[in-house]
Amino acid sequence: MDKQVFISMVLDTRRAKANGKFPVKLRVFTSNPRIQKLYPTKFEMTKTEFASTWETQKPRTENKDTRLKMQEVENKANKTAEGINPFTFEQFERLLYRKTGEGANVFYQYGLATAKFTANKQIGTSSNYSLSLKSIKDFLTHEKGKLPNILHFYEITPEWLENYENYMVKTMGKSRTTLSMYVRALRTIFNNALHEKEIEHEFYPFGRKKYQIPATKRVKKALTKAELKQLFEGVPKTTEQQRAKDFWFFSFICNGMNMKDIANLRFKDINGETFVFYRAKTINTSKADLKPVIVYLSDFAKKIIERYGRPDKKPNDLIFSIISDKETEERNFMKIKIFTSHINKNLKRYAEDLGIGGAISTQWARHSFATTAIRNGASIEFVGEALSHSNPETTISYFAGFEENDKKEIMESLLKF
Repeated sequence: MDKQVFISMVLDTRRAKANGKFPVKLRVFTSNPRIQKLYPTKFEMTKTEFASTWETQKPRTENKDTRLKMQEVENKANKTAEGINPFTFEQFERLLYRKTGEGANVFYQYGLATAKFTANKQIGTSSNYSLSLKSIKDFLTHEKGKLPNILHFYEITPEWLENYENYMVKTMGKSRTTLSMYVRALRTIFNNALHEKEIEHEFYPFGRKKYQIPATKRVKKALTKAELKQLFEGVPKTTEQQRAKDFWFFSFICNGMNMKDIANLRFKDINGETFVFYRAKTINTSKADLKPVIVYLSDFAKKIIERYGRPDKKPNDLIFSIISDKETEERNFMKIKIFTSHINKNLKRYAEDLGIGGAISTQWARHSFATTAIRNGASIEFVGEALSHSNPETTISYFAGFEENDKKEIMESLLKF
């Protein structure tokens, strides 16, 4: 195969520095597609110096040391490019400018992952990875008395992970759900390092006969018919409770939309009696099979849009004033988090006033939608499509089962031929 990447040292004569010299740069050129990039080096020379140091076959004695150092830069760049297949400038830059041994450093790989998620506007995922890294650093400080500068992949063994689990659950009192989230992030970091050939598979600590990530049992989060009726027909005591009730039932009636997707709805998404959206959670993970969610716009949903939506109703405008197009992704992420927390706090107070105890949150709207739809005769396939699930098992896990009265009616109907 013909060579696709060409690397050389060049003198960038477009603009001289204050001392009259020009910067020496590393030129990287790809023939297909034809792209050229110039990367800075620590060298600067006049045209005469560059010619006598680099362009000549026999440099003078006083220039030999500089030439050798320039060759080291060029050789490192060539070696880096040769190890990338297919070649990408992004990976070339990452590998070229990192320090020796950084690729096998867990801390470094976490940094790459969080930076990537932030760039992809996956702020929630980036935050989870940051929390995972923080918990690992806290564990290391607890174990060693101080935080080491480097954590090599080979240091993380099944035994290390067992100790980390004990620290999280027994010492820190964290739930196994939190532990599972953090360790899954660490496993992805390992998988990335394996894919990039930073580590050998023999150092992989996860899997059968190694460390098993705790599989937490999914808690059923669906309200009963009686509770839904009570919640819907009840009268909130405050405007905050009314708002919480309205957005909770808007989520429930709109296929169990989560608050982030509600916050991102725009008037142009509405088309007559329906609106269409893509789940923010799956935009980056299901690009190859990204499916729109189509929601029937019920009278109740229309009423909520009229009550809380922006009055101008310009097509490109966000329907609700939860976030703003003028804010950064990070700021909007926090706004959605604060909004969701506010809804959950006031919804719980409202439910308690009605005598509905126990946990309740915006997540219950999604699970309650799935369970109610199935109990009312909807198929798993229908509900899975409404929830934008690619796996029926995920949909089944949302179903809280049939109520006792429903079971009785089903059993009594079996002999009614």
